[in-house]
Amino acid sequence: MRQELGILGTLVVAALALGWFSGSYLPGALATLGLYTGWHLAQLLRLAHRVAARGPLRAPYPPGLWRPLYAGIERLRLRGRKHKRRLARYSDRFREAAAAMPDATVILNRDFRIDWANRAALELFGLRRRIRGKALSEAVPHPILQTYLKNGDFERPLEFNPPANKGLMLSLRLVPFGRKRQLLLVARDITKIYHVDQVRRDFVSNVSHELRTPLTVLNGFLETMLMGDNTHNPGQHRALELMHGQTARMQAIVSDLLTLSRLEFTIDTEHWQPVPVARLLSGIVDEARALSGNDHHQISLRADPELFLQGDRDEVRTAFSNLIFNAVRHTPPRARIDIRWQREPDQAVFTVADTGEGIAARHLARLSERFYRVDPGRSRKSGGTGLGLAIVKHVVNRHGGALKIASIVGKGSSFSCEFPIAPPDAKSKNG
Repeated sequence: MRQELGILGTLVVAALALGWFSGSYLPGALATLGLYTGWHLAQLLRLAHRVAARGPLRAPYPPGLWRPLYAGIERLRLRGRKHKRRLARYSDRFREAAAAMPDATVILNRDFRIDWANRAALELFGLRRRIRGKALSEAVPHPILQTYLKNGDFERPLEFNPPANKGLMLSLRLVPFGRKRQLLLVARDITKIYHVDQVRRDFVSNVSHELRTPLTVLNGFLETMLMGDNTHNPGQHRALELMHGQTARMQAIVSDLLTLSRLEFTIDTEHWQPVPVARLLSGIVDEARALSGNDHHQISLRADPELFLQGDRDEVRTAFSNLIFNAVRHTPPRARIDIRWQREPDQAVFTVADTGEGIAARHLARLSERFYRVDPGRSRKSGGTGLGLAIVKHVVNRHGGALKIASIVGKGSSFSCEFPIAPPDAKSKNG
């Protein structure tokens, strides 16, 4: 700034001297002002040219105000270059790390077109190197994947066999990110896990089928022996009752295992119909009141008769009756049990809430696991198999819903099943 004031002062003195010698100050002032303005305009044009050329602003810099301006621009340019190099290093590290990942990683734009893919994605999906800009549905032509992309519900992973490697089973997830609404696709090879799970399901299903017949025969003979027991031997009669009770319990477990196996192996939605849930719940509640008996639970039902659920009637009845009967079995006498089937803004919700003892928070995440019991002794005493909530979760998931559990110790529990709204013509289809 001082240098610029010195230049300006020198020009003013020169203008005054020129005016004193010529006898008129105006021409000298105009000439000095024109010279000063022209010099600055020349420096501005020079700077614009050098900035447009993106070259370094090397010293020596012009005097006056231009010196700090040139120096500041050069500092910003050097800082920008360092920042760009740093970003390039980070980008290279990310690409190297993503390329080295064993899981398939693909970056998609908002239109599901491929921006980038790592080596694992090329191998697992059978893709070529030049796939940038290609639609994912074209690169991986699979009807299940196309339906998954069309529905836009990416909260759950998709399991499917890629067309190029049908011997593999992949678990695919899509995660939105960034302001441009891009998507990160991650696919993992779960073939071994899938086969192990398949073996487990086959084993459970086969064993359950094999056990059902001998248990039925044994239970029938025990019932016959109990009805014809005229020995008046209390010990023998008690033994027969215990055997009959345990056989009946084993039959219940086998029945629930077979139900789970059927839910896991069969996914048939072609024959689904609108289910009149309100009418279904009315019958289940009558059974629940009979089950309550002398415990006199206060069971209330509020169900929207106009709200239908698209699905399998028998499966829906199994799931809802499990939740309602559980509430009756596991709450103290005279407890209140509120059953609701109602429409919310974007979903249909079935809720069973009770005023029982409640469940500790540490158990909630595992309640829907097979054979998991909060209190094994009480569950066995009430006739539970430990499979009811697992069946409920399978049915709800198969119908596109979600099971949510909330509970407070000493105040009660709430089990909610959230489903997508049935089509508007559901009632008319049901007739």
